[in-house]
Amino acid sequence: MTDLPALMAELERHLGDPHDPDGPMPYSRVLDLDEREEYPHEFVDLLASWGLYDWIVPAENGGRAVDVQDGFNLYRLVARRDPTAATAMVLTSLSYMPVWVAGTPEQRQHFADVIRGGGKLAWGLSERRHGSDVLANDTTARRTEGGWLLDGEKWTIGNATVADVVMVFARTSDKGGPGGYSIFAVEKSAVPAEQLEHLPDEPLHGLRGLDMSGVRLRNCFVSDSALVGRAGQGLETALKSSQLARVAIASIAMSCVDTALRTTLDFATQRMIFGGAVSEVPYSQRQLVESYADLLVADALTTGAVRSLQLSPDQASIWSSVVKYFVPTFLEETLGRLAIVLGARYYLRSHPRHGIFQKVLRDFAISNFADGNTVVNLKNIALQLDKLLANAIGQDPALVAGAVARTGTLFDPAHPMKPYRPAEQQLFSRGVDDPVLALRSAVDELHRAAAAATASDASRLAAAADTAGAIVDELDRIAEEHRKLVSDLGKGVGQSSELYDLAKQYTVVSAAAAVVHLHLRGHDSIDPGLRSPAVLLVCLERLLKRFHPTRRVTGPQEVAEVADVLFSAHREGRLFSFRSFPVNW
Repeated sequence: MTDLPALMAELERHLGDPHDPDGPMPYSRVLDLDEREEYPHEFVDLLASWGLYDWIVPAENGGRAVDVQDGFNLYRLVARRDPTAATAMVLTSLSYMPVWVAGTPEQRQHFADVIRGGGKLAWGLSERRHGSDVLANDTTARRTEGGWLLDGEKWTIGNATVADVVMVFARTSDKGGPGGYSIFAVEKSAVPAEQLEHLPDEPLHGLRGLDMSGVRLRNCFVSDSALVGRAGQGLETALKSSQLARVAIASIAMSCVDTALRTTLDFATQRMIFGGAVSEVPYSQRQLVESYADLLVADALTTGAVRSLQLSPDQASIWSSVVKYFVPTFLEETLGRLAIVLGARYYLRSHPRHGIFQKVLRDFAISNFADGNTVVNLKNIALQLDKLLANAIGQDPALVAGAVARTGTLFDPAHPMKPYRPAEQQLFSRGVDDPVLALRSAVDELHRAAAAATASDASRLAAAADTAGAIVDELDRIAEEHRKLVSDLGKGVGQSSELYDLAKQYTVVSAAAAVVHLHLRGHDSIDPGLRSPAVLLVCLERLLKRFHPTRRVTGPQEVAEVADVLFSAHREGRLFSFRSFPVNW
């Protein structure tokens, strides 16, 4: 098993001090490239030379990717410096996924060698006219002697111009439909210029240096060996590939907020106003602590989600959609709160310590719409909501016992896992969502822990148990509203905005479950300062407020205790995470 803290410390040393303008990857240079909208070739090369691409290539094909959590956390470090460089590299990783899911052993090895040799990949899925509606895609692939002829346009595609290979999702049946699409690996070096045209790079609001362009294919010939998987298997392969993508993108969102929080802490601890530091003003201190708690909630949720890809691949569809909806929408509010604490300085672009805030503020937006926007992911949750609620409320003893056992390993980061096999992921969870199923049992465990504890720990654990209990009880109301919605709307319920609202609320319960399970199951892996029931209580309060905005279960003592943990993590150079990962700042 990887010594992840040591590995991350090694990467941080390779990247140097972000505030040293002469360092390998300083904020000053990051901002300079962003202002000039230049692709970060130098940073991608720097990271490739360290071996970062190895962590997205299967070990059996010469890489080091065994556990998804390793690559996920390494990319968090990169995105803290520059979300553009992180996204550029993640795009190659995600474009390899169709091959990892459905490719032949020869294809997996060939494209692994391309990546490890410095080649870049792009994922040609979306089209100008159809966006997320992939079953309306117009690009076609027609059989011809010895291969296929591809016709159509793919836009907007990350890495489309700089990539050596574009994975193209194309219609291979006139009828289209779920079995009417396939995926082809188009290696540009083998394609005549008249058959593949690069579309203009699109200016972006954030990630300004990213290559976001497209390709136009005109009778583009590819051999039979370019077909990834079976003909007609394209949709299934694309959906399985997207499950990792949706979780991976959360790492960029979390890293943007990590950097924004550090920038704000620098200001708040040094800025003196009305006789004291901004960080000592009770209102501002709570704002900082709540922002920290938001990051910890996202960290807990993604910890379970990343590990579920290996431990519970049958539940990948619900995990990936919950993360992809909840993390960006939740943390978007966090950025707004930090901007208020930072004040006018968040509007500055040129100063490296403040300019990086406005950059991550813009870059963050990619996490909301890339690889399935919030509506697409809410739809996936909504379609499974009936069975998810029935099982969560029914609490069948056999189902609950299985869920409790599985959450024990799911939320213990130190527990070993079998190597990642993305082909094992399923497209529907069949109503099983272990963390939510096991939450009532975990609440009972918190009550028992409170009874056995003493002093402030006892009262805080009891309050945490009550708070988690109040959140899980919301499932009864959600289920009742769901039943009424089905009764009132019948077959039209699937398109109703009210159903999507219920799906949103379900994701909050999922996040609360993750926080509780990590507290109970990941104790030995958690940073000692974050094992306190005060941290658990502050995190759960953040989620309770999604249902009851004015309810408060923490006081000045809990806020002050968590503030001390936050300030220590910042001062000592630790990632804002439940695990103690070292960082430069």
